[in-house]
Amino acid sequence: MPGELLYDGDCGFCRRCVARWKQIVGERGIATPYQEAAERFPEIPCEEFRRAVQYIDENGARSSGAQAIFESLKPVPGYGWLAGAYRRVPLFAPMSDWIYREVAGHRDKATWVTRLLWGASLELPQYQTSVWLFRRVLAILFLIAFVSFGVQVRGLIGSQGILPLESYLDAVQSQAGASRILDAPMIFWWWHSDAALGWCWWIGAVLAAICALGFLQRLLFVLLFILFLSLVTAGQVFMGYQWDFLLLECGFLGIFLTSSLPRVWIWQWLLFRLMFESGCVKLLSHDPTWANLTALSFHYQTQPLPTPVAWYAAQAPLWFQKFSTVGVFLIELGAPFLIFGPRRVKQVAALAFLSLQLLIMLTGNYTIFNMLAISLCLSLLDDRFWGRILAKYRGPAPGGLGSFSSRVVSGILLALVLIVGGSQITGMFTESQPALTRELVARLSPFGVVNSYGLFATMTTVRIEIEVQGSNDGENWQTYGFAYKPGDPARAPRWVAPHQPRLDWQMWFAALSNYRENIWFNNFMVRLLTASPDVLRLLERDPFQGVAPKYVRAMAFDYQFSDEAHRRTTGEWWVRVPKGAYFPPVSLRNSR
Repeated sequence: MPGELLYDGDCGFCRRCVARWKQIVGERGIATPYQEAAERFPEIPCEEFRRAVQYIDENGARSSGAQAIFESLKPVPGYGWLAGAYRRVPLFAPMSDWIYREVAGHRDKATWVTRLLWGASLELPQYQTSVWLFRRVLAILFLIAFVSFGVQVRGLIGSQGILPLESYLDAVQSQAGASRILDAPMIFWWWHSDAALGWCWWIGAVLAAICALGFLQRLLFVLLFILFLSLVTAGQVFMGYQWDFLLLECGFLGIFLTSSLPRVWIWQWLLFRLMFESGCVKLLSHDPTWANLTALSFHYQTQPLPTPVAWYAAQAPLWFQKFSTVGVFLIELGAPFLIFGPRRVKQVAALAFLSLQLLIMLTGNYTIFNMLAISLCLSLLDDRFWGRILAKYRGPAPGGLGSFSSRVVSGILLALVLIVGGSQITGMFTESQPALTRELVARLSPFGVVNSYGLFATMTTVRIEIEVQGSNDGENWQTYGFAYKPGDPARAPRWVAPHQPRLDWQMWFAALSNYRENIWFNNFMVRLLTASPDVLRLLERDPFQGVAPKYVRAMAFDYQFSDEAHRRTTGEWWVRVPKGAYFPPVSLRNSR
């Protein structure tokens, strides 16, 4: 016979609290209004019932108030420690009793507070609709990622590409030996031709489309994770972006995600880490532009691929840029802690994150990154938020793995993400970490299942653009055209997200250093000298129409957004100033 909780059935606040209690204890307890049970317990005065809840355990022992709540939860896994703490931990019992008396003595205020923070009901949140949505959105983002990289893969890492996969495999094999699969996990160890690269992204795209329709999602997320991990590893510098690893971590989460609360907590923990680490890196870098709040006055024009809206944002006065920077810090450093609050507080956090991501999407082309961040915000929106309309279309909720096995898997996953993710956060503040934790982080790092995040720790304050040129006589130079990065000053910044033109992006990074530190850039120039068709397809314009030039070189230019007067007069979005040579003139004869 389970224990019985007796409460005041005439108290609306009590009824709401008991509804939540019933969800937690399930069949392990019974809740009855004292008005219906008082005659069975004549030894308990009615005043006692009205003052505090009473709990009668299976042996007939009675407790009241805070102790009654703790005793009633003792049979529930994960809650039994409360009753033990009440009896044994100093100050725990008096503090618990004081809190209970304060709440019970001010039920009207408690009702107002709980309605403000939780809404009309205190019942445990359900996330079936959000899980249903997240799985489909995540599959669509996998589809976009496979297709986006797939249409560029031959030019980037194909046999005639910039960084051929076969050469990379040989280098890893020579350095890692037998541990190569753990250091560079990918399916291409067994098949690495251009056809293999093509089949990989095609199969990934097809499986992602099937997954988006809701079929065999757990199995498909396993396959999507393996295929995309293979492309990330094989892609070398072209696939080393944070959103590539964020997609991998989300895909790993998608394998195990259900609407059970422990799995949802893992989901929310990922969102917390993504946002909080993004704020921390800005402060911990000691970058002066973040410290004096001027970072955004540079960001719009120096980011890799700005949008047309970025030009307008860059024209805003300095006070507005500083105000916006403060807003970024508040959202990235403050709002993440709201994730762990009541349901309406979670919704405030979701709104803050959504607003930030939408503003970033308007001003910069960050591929699927913003969409991934927005999809993680679904973890903060429960079924009551979505209402009944969307619930009609979600179909059956994703199931668990059985009660015992589900708890075991949830426990392992929680331990993994808390230990590794927590270690990465603490590692941002201190270099001293347990050796075992460092080893675990290092072992898991190549697989992308738990990652560290944080964009623009140091703000770039000048924009150097590289213009690649070719010539047949060494005197008259013609320019190769890139489709998306800034080039012609009169051409407006372009919209390209969610597609990521990886070569255009990498050109931005190349401009932050010199060509000697970018082996891929040297290879790129050699491919132009041989007129590799796969590489030329990555460009918008080949001035030599597929014929190899005799010489290539690269020139550097300082780019800044024009102001309103300059643009009105000339029609130019950019003002550029020559900065000299970036890559000296070479021919095939002296390209070494």
